[in-house]
Amino acid sequence: MTQPVVQVRNLSKCYQIRSTAPKPYHSLREDFVDGFKGLLRGEWGQAQSEAFWALKDVSFDVNQGEVVGIIGRNGAGKSTLLKILSRIVRPTSGEVIIRGRVGSLLEVGTGFHPELTGRENIFMNGAVLGMKRSEIVRKFDEIVAFAEVEKFLDTPVKFYSSGMYVRLAFAVAAHLEPEILIVDEVLAVGDAAFQKKCLGKMGDVAEKEGRTVLFVSHNMGAVEKLCENGIFLRQGQIMFTGNKSETITQYLSSVSSEMETSLKDREDRQGNGIVKVVGIEFRDINGNLLEFVSSGQTIDIFLYFENSQENISRVIASLAVKTQLDVPVFLQHNRLTGDDFGNLPEKGIFAARIYDLPLPSSNYQLSYLLTKDSISLDGLSEAIDLSVIDGDFFGSSEVPPISHGVCLAKAKWRLELV
Repeated sequence: MTQPVVQVRNLSKCYQIRSTAPKPYHSLREDFVDGFKGLLRGEWGQAQSEAFWALKDVSFDVNQGEVVGIIGRNGAGKSTLLKILSRIVRPTSGEVIIRGRVGSLLEVGTGFHPELTGRENIFMNGAVLGMKRSEIVRKFDEIVAFAEVEKFLDTPVKFYSSGMYVRLAFAVAAHLEPEILIVDEVLAVGDAAFQKKCLGKMGDVAEKEGRTVLFVSHNMGAVEKLCENGIFLRQGQIMFTGNKSETITQYLSSVSSEMETSLKDREDRQGNGIVKVVGIEFRDINGNLLEFVSSGQTIDIFLYFENSQENISRVIASLAVKTQLDVPVFLQHNRLTGDDFGNLPEKGIFAARIYDLPLPSSNYQLSYLLTKDSISLDGLSEAIDLSVIDGDFFGSSEVPPISHGVCLAKAKWRLELV
């Protein structure tokens, strides 16, 4: 039986977090005085730090040619895991066995020397990966063409933009034929066209070349499209491993549960609380739970509520979306559509269907407000994040960035004679 190319057994990583912020600079005299004060308080020699377990007892196998998506919320331990697999960070305990050459792209310009040119960094990175010079020369033109940096090839990379950096870094990592390719969320730095190009290349690396890919992303659409299996991490531990669809479902269910708990605990609500929203979800038209929505996608926004009063009716449920810079995008409520709610049940859902979501890729804030006869029942500003990823809004594969405008508008162009 073929052995897995990546074997992880009881892997743990502990960091020591300082409980007090260090001074930006200090003198020997200040060190002596602080130490003397600590001695008087009986604190001499006491460590001012606490243990933080970024990973705890993580175990899994990855087989040759498998594409695995590693998902989880920020702080779940995903990047720490990849750094250990890339031999950048040493684990506190546990064992990692890797059979094959590893190519990593964990952050912009990983392994690049800022004073060297793009050309020199390609050869240096290839040497670090264990490639022979003849192999690098054979792949050189393909790398440069993919990265689209021909004009700046002999310019020191310290003058590159972040987009140029990541294009060249990914091109090197993907084209120098590592048996195992490890990619973090760094692809989010590139523009939409380049992200699509990178995902296509990773698909080729896995399907056509039979190489192994470990892919960390918050883009569930990319994980669904690219990966076969998934690993769901939460607070440094594996919560679920399995096929991609089951893993994504487990992750999104966890996110929904955590969000509902945190929403109930919010103290910055407005209103008398007679009717109170206790949970918010985004779902597609088939009822599937979403953490990310796509530009142009039709979605349902569910406001789960609890009602403490009988025979209450004619409630207005409002939704407002704004950018991270507090720029209003749109407001929607049921009176705009002529929908008049009758008596509310003890528990229920206010559901709003938003057709062809006209937002470019970005993070937005969603707020809600429930009112009756101009009296506030419940409301929260910035109740939940609305994360929008690129989608084919116009049906033409053209994806304009948010810098072109906060809202997308569909149109039909024609040519007429004057």
